[in-house]
This record gives sequence, C-alpha cells and structure tokens, in this order.
Amino acid sequence: MLPSQSIVEPIPHLNKAQNLALKSLMIMGYLEGTSFLLLLGIAMPLKYMMGIPEAVTYVGMAHGMLFVAYIVVLIATAMRIKMPIWAIPAGVIGSFLPFGPFIFDYVLKKHLKQARV
Repeated sequence: MLPSQSIVEPIPHLNKAQNLALKSLMIMGYLEGTSFLLLLGIAMPLKYMMGIPEAVTYVGMAHGMLFVAYIVVLIATAMRIKMPIWAIPAGVIGSFLPFGPFIFDYVLKKHLKQARV
C-alpha cells in the first residue's frame, strides 16, 4: 500500500460522517503543523537573522488562525467520533510541538483502526 493511500483510507467501522470529520481533522492538522514549521523554520530566522520582521507578522497570524481552527475541529471531531480519553489532550499538546499534529494524526488513526467500536 502506498503511503498516500493510507492517508485518505476510511476507517471501516466509522460511518461516512465520522470519516469526513476525521479527514477534516487530518487536513486541519497538516495545515496547522505546516504553518508552525514555516513559522519556526523560515519566518523566525528571517526576522532574527536577516532583520525581516514582516515574515513573522504574516506567517504568525496565519498560524494563529489555523491553530484556533485546529482546536475547534479537534473538539468537533471528538464529539462525532468516540475518541479515547487521551486524544483531545494529546491533540492540543501535539499542536504546540514541531511535527506534533502529524504524529498525533498517525497515532490516532492507528488506534481507531485497531479499536472496533
């Protein structure tokens, strides 16, 4: 199986609405995680090493909006899908760490595929 197929592969025991909510969480997590990496890896070095503060202004604002949207989608998905008790705190903590949303997505999907509700 190709890695790209596992990203969009629906979880069999979840209904269509639950799989759509999980896909929305995945997309929002990828956007939020990417914006955080852009902020840390490109915008902040531009500001502090090259004296270009505008990069942090724009990327930081976009990251802030994506962060809030990610938390909202995380809570909405948790209400639609019977998530384990650790999922919401892990998703929030993961959003504060570089690569955290990507790791959270992988672990959550692995757990949901193993769990038969």
